[in-house]
Amino acid sequence: MKTQVERQTRSKAAAVRASRLTGAFSAALMLLLAATPAQADWITSWSAAPVRPRADLGPLMAPKSFNNQTLVQTLRIAAGGKALRLRLTNAFGEKALEIGGVRIALLDAQGNEVPGTARMLSFGGAPHARVPARAPLLSDTIAMTVPDLARMSVQIYVPGETGPCTCHESGLDNMLVSPPGNYLGKSFEPVETLRNRPFLAAVEVDAIEGAGTIAMLADSITDGIGSTLGANRRWPDFLAARLAASAPGKWGIANQGISGNRVLSDGFGDSALARLDRDILSLPGVRYVIVFEGVNDLGIAFGAEKMVQQSGRPNILADGATVTLDTMLEGYRQIAERARARGITAVGATIAPYKGATYWTEEAEAVRQGINAAIRSGKVFDAWLDFDAAFGDPENPLQMRPGYHMGDFLHGSDAGYEALANSIDLSLFK
Repeated sequence: MKTQVERQTRSKAAAVRASRLTGAFSAALMLLLAATPAQADWITSWSAAPVRPRADLGPLMAPKSFNNQTLVQTLRIAAGGKALRLRLTNAFGEKALEIGGVRIALLDAQGNEVPGTARMLSFGGAPHARVPARAPLLSDTIAMTVPDLARMSVQIYVPGETGPCTCHESGLDNMLVSPPGNYLGKSFEPVETLRNRPFLAAVEVDAIEGAGTIAMLADSITDGIGSTLGANRRWPDFLAARLAASAPGKWGIANQGISGNRVLSDGFGDSALARLDRDILSLPGVRYVIVFEGVNDLGIAFGAEKMVQQSGRPNILADGATVTLDTMLEGYRQIAERARARGITAVGATIAPYKGATYWTEEAEAVRQGINAAIRSGKVFDAWLDFDAAFGDPENPLQMRPGYHMGDFLHGSDAGYEALANSIDLSLFK
């Protein structure tokens, strides 16, 4: 029979062993935590939606290819950060895309490289990469402090024949194509100057804690058609500047507008329903998506005959989905529900007035009014923006305000796009 002293001695020994085990576990845990890198706060600060090449849609969408050339494009990010990486894309490539090297540098207001900011990117530690067919590829992280609204040069060298390019077609900036050879970091006389964005899908930054991205699922009005070339005067650009002034470092912008895009049907790019996962939901940091699409669904569905009469060309997009008020609203609801499932707030924008444009009809106008009433009811999206009112002429609300469009009663001017951005209450973004 154990004495009281023996029981106390055994109890103390067990306590000492437990204490030692706890201490050893705590020390091991501290070592593990110390070896774990800090969690990065990746957001998308800039983007351009890739578009499937289609030769039947005219020169804008005609397949482009490159061979042993260096491609130089410029862009402006929204939120800055302490590190960055690029997202390359071969989304519509039928074969792997060989990348011979990628170089980036910050640019000053005159477009000159800022000394000391040039960096060569790597991919898994290598200076070159292979982007699989129909896939994206992230670069390695570059530790580099980048300010809000920084302008950047991105140079991509492709050593072989690329096949039809996975490009964003309306870059609204000059993209320089070199003679044959690797011209990374070297000057050259371009053999061609284009307006597209080949093989570059996004710039992602390691931003401040609590930062996020506002994405746009949209068409040519958001793509910036009608704004000044190379001046960053799309309405998302004006919004980025407002956000940078009110909440520095907090908001990236992912402008996924595609000129000619539709909600329900493919054509100029995959439909909004088809590209939502790739172009919005797969991007890091997206907390809001602004859905500003529908005018092309209405115009092409109801105004095709007018377009054929004026252009003399057949309507090659006539095989699209049936467009009614109900089908459009169901398309919007699908987008909103899929965004909510990822924790993203879906913000709907009313369709802007476009009477006077080539494909405007009274039938389409009736559907537009129904769509806008539903969006304003708050029953389709989590929040809404009244771009119809912001763009509309108070004297003739079915048309865009004079000076707010480029002359076609459809696409904005610099002043019109600034008005759209200024109509947004920034308190929406929390």
